[in-house]
Amino acid sequence: MKLSARNALKGKIEELHKGAVTTTLKIVVDGGNHITSSITNEAADDLALAVGDDVTAIIKSSDVIIGK
Repeated sequence: MKLSARNALKGKIEELHKGAVTTTLKIVVDGGNHITSSITNEAADDLALAVGDDVTAIIKSSDVIIGK
């Protein structure tokens, strides 16, 4: 599959928490950095995601908001 997004980070699912509507994933990527993603439960089920799975986080965004 080809994608227009250029930010694709390979990693491994470290934590997976299924809520009422969404599943939150904590993914460890290169150098021990983490990305957190929220996806629908339906998407998580369709992908059969589990802790330890190798995944790719694909990021397509025009804004990055930082607060302190």
